[in-house]
Amino acid sequence: MKILLLTPDLPYPSESGAALRNMGIVRGLRAARHEVDLLSFHESPAALESNPLADLCAAIHTVPLPARTRRQRLTTLLTSFSADLESRLASAEFESALRQLLQTESFDIVQFSGIELGGYLKLILAERGGAKVVYDALNAEADLQRVIAGVDAGRVTRLPAALYSSVQARRLARFEASVCASVDAVVAVSSEDRDLLQRYRGAPITVMSNGIAVADYRPPAGNSRSKRQIVFSGKMDYRPNVDAAEWLCKAVLPQVWSRESSVRLSIVGRNPQARLSELAADPRIQLTGWVESVLPFLHEAALFVVPLRMGSGTRLKILQAMAAGCAVLSTSIGAAGLNSEVRCALSIADDADEFAGAVVALLQDDARRSELGARALDAVGKHYDWRVLMPDLLRLYESLVGG
Repeated sequence: MKILLLTPDLPYPSESGAALRNMGIVRGLRAARHEVDLLSFHESPAALESNPLADLCAAIHTVPLPARTRRQRLTTLLTSFSADLESRLASAEFESALRQLLQTESFDIVQFSGIELGGYLKLILAERGGAKVVYDALNAEADLQRVIAGVDAGRVTRLPAALYSSVQARRLARFEASVCASVDAVVAVSSEDRDLLQRYRGAPITVMSNGIAVADYRPPAGNSRSKRQIVFSGKMDYRPNVDAAEWLCKAVLPQVWSRESSVRLSIVGRNPQARLSELAADPRIQLTGWVESVLPFLHEAALFVVPLRMGSGTRLKILQAMAAGCAVLSTSIGAAGLNSEVRCALSIADDADEFAGAVVALLQDDARRSELGARALDAVGKHYDWRVLMPDLLRLYESLVGG
């Protein structure tokens, strides 16, 4: 088959959850001997000749990531009924490149990754020829915004943000319903997201979880972990991650330090939001910003924490940590969407007191951490390696093209 894959950022370097997922899909399609054309945004000019995508894709097309100012977002909020995500990736260059590809090439499948690219759906439907259109839903976006609104509503200083998210949730529900009804198939990343998206009564939904190449994360022989180092990772301008970092540092860690004063935290991820800088004023907290690889942090960590209070889908950060052999402590929301066997390889805690107690207990119990790490590595390899997951997507493609 010939597949056109539209992504919000280049799958490699894989610096976001979407990029990690799309890199796995590209590799899986190439391994299955399908031909992939990629159209993506980039934040800086891409040096594709040294990028592994060059060997995996038949053609790669990139355009600059559009700049969207706060004023433009406010204008959309006040002068239209559209969700912000509908126009967040609006780009005349991307539209032109997409039209050119659809008019000059013949594709079996056109797949777009994430609701932000749903703004190009009308063009895709008008110019697709005989191609089937697949929406890879990275989140159940309307429900995600509803959860964010609920969490932000609990803090007076976040009430404007809560109101904004509440408005966006209603608008996104309309947009999400339209997208799901217009495509030939929807791919959800978890059964929970599938159940949320099914309320729109749109196209059939296939579940294909997020995954990783498990072998890439295994700790080296003789790996030694710091007994007091905990790690949290993610894209640090993403609201659920920002909220998680603030809650961890302000509500959880003071309780941990009252019992284990030597504990250190590394918050690993690109584009830290400005308000997170105050957290790093404490010398026990490291805010790394962009790093070339998260692996050294995962291999050093005594404990990987996922203090998420909002979000949807399957957390790639958990899968990475488990494949690196880390003991993982997560909230229930952070662990949502995971296979039951994988969830059993995690420690779960939700309120701040319980989470802090679990951190201390795990740091004081070397045998328990070692057991969790070994179980995690085994479970993620059985259920979330791309070799296990890709057949679901390939069967979907075959059913669409064959039908």
